[in-house]
Amino acid sequence: MSAPLRQIPVARPLLGEQEAEALRRVVLSGWVTQGPEVAAFEAEFAALTGAPHACAVSNCTTALHLALLALGIGAGDEVVTVSHTFVATANAIRYCGAVPVFVDIESDGFNIDPSLVEAAMTPRTKAILCVHQLGMPCALQRLATIAAAHGVPLVEDAACATGSEILWDGRWEKIGKPHGTVACFSFHPRKVVTTGDGGMLTTADPALDAKFRLWRQHGMSVTDAARHGSPVVIFERYPELGFNYRMTDLQAAVGREQLRRLPGIVEERRRIAREYDEALAAIPGIATPVEPRWARSNWQSYCVDVSRLGSQRTIMQILLDQGISTRRGIMNIHLEDAYAGPGSFRCGSSLNRSVEAQNGSIILPLFSGMSDADVWATAEALEAIARSSGPSPAPARSVRPRSEAADLARKAPSAA
Repeated sequence: MSAPLRQIPVARPLLGEQEAEALRRVVLSGWVTQGPEVAAFEAEFAALTGAPHACAVSNCTTALHLALLALGIGAGDEVVTVSHTFVATANAIRYCGAVPVFVDIESDGFNIDPSLVEAAMTPRTKAILCVHQLGMPCALQRLATIAAAHGVPLVEDAACATGSEILWDGRWEKIGKPHGTVACFSFHPRKVVTTGDGGMLTTADPALDAKFRLWRQHGMSVTDAARHGSPVVIFERYPELGFNYRMTDLQAAVGREQLRRLPGIVEERRRIAREYDEALAAIPGIATPVEPRWARSNWQSYCVDVSRLGSQRTIMQILLDQGISTRRGIMNIHLEDAYAGPGSFRCGSSLNRSVEAQNGSIILPLFSGMSDADVWATAEALEAIARSSGPSPAPARSVRPRSEAADLARKAPSAA
């Protein structure tokens, strides 16, 4: 009888007895909707990131929607962002009646290329929306400088970036401090911290935070907690149109336990990324991700360029046949049918690098509890593919090999 096939998932949330006990506590409390656990989770997340304000919501898409609405983004406005990201980033712009303006990603990574942003801006530009793709911080200081020069807000799609850090004025600071106007996070199961689903907005602006809190709960003038805890009868009012974008206490209780785990989770993921760096270093045709010296990724995902090895789908299938799950490179929104209609977006630059990254890269397994043996099994499978593919010409776009990237990073300025 043959040995059972090794099964290596692409991702797996870290959940255990602590989260189960937290859920039990909330269930037995009788208060399961937005309430004291949400308030505690917000306070703990704000303390983690160094943000003056943190507002919990139902997911990162609703967080992005609220952020843009609160900043006054409306019909006919433009928001400069990337196509190379999950569709929710641009969807939130369109929910406001605005138009996403797509620019390309960097030549050596998967984040927005700051050098393309200003040329894409027009008098209709009302915000820049950057994405910390796969947990890797983007060049925030350069983007913040551009945003300030043009008098527009900088919104961070930090869906993947809980626990990531950036070197800011000589200090390591968490993504979400915020370094832009608003930062938006996701707690989906694929993320480093999960609440099943959920989101968070961080900001230094108390007026924006007040709008988030009002609009997430139907525009209700008082919260459920305030009304139920009042010794006198309170009749709520609805002064503005709002949404049902609330997080539950069940989710928040899980999130609080996840935040306690976060330092260990990030440390482990960084160790696994280093193990991948070593395991893949000698394999020809594979380019590993670049971490600039001013960035510390949480390594929510580890994405490699395999375009020199052959067909992306074929490579993924060979790995899957060996029990190794992968995902294709990050999607490009402008290629989706939902964006085929006239006026659904505008191109602010060529998007060639974005398309090449989607078609030529794959996301490898990386999760808490992943063993070194799993890392090396994945690397050995890729090495076998490289051997069978033989030499091939260099791709039009590739994430730089680690050794070259490290040399360039050492020469780079200290600020992003």
